[in-house]
Amino acid sequence: MVTMSTAPKIWTRETGLVEKRDVWTAMKRGFRGRCPRCGEGKLFRAFLKTADHCSVCSLDFTPHRADDLPAYLVIVIVGHIVVPGILWIETNYTTPVWLSFAAYLPFTFFASLALLQPVKGAVVGLQWALRMHGFDDNPPDGIPPV
Repeated sequence: MVTMSTAPKIWTRETGLVEKRDVWTAMKRGFRGRCPRCGEGKLFRAFLKTADHCSVCSLDFTPHRADDLPAYLVIVIVGHIVVPGILWIETNYTTPVWLSFAAYLPFTFFASLALLQPVKGAVVGLQWALRMHGFDDNPPDGIPPV
């Protein structure tokens, strides 16, 4: 049986002072593959594997939970670029099917690969800026780490 602490928390002016985190700056730094806090250290150690911590400011990246959101966002972004282009070309020009597939499929594939890491970095930066998923300095009591 787990017992919870019933001691009241006393809030003072010092407990309310926390590091200000700008959402857009953190997302831009993450999009560039840099640490969302300092903008200097590398965010990724492999193509989609985040580093354990920042080499400059020692920010722990392990609590991030990007999961499938970057892939969904990449599908939306690339789809909004590719689909109007395909519709415009197919309605104004008559192209052979083999030429259509030879042009559209590689573009879609490489555009998705090019955007996947920056979008994941931006999602991790957003999570850090909004203090989500363990990026909070004072996690609530009674919630086990993921």
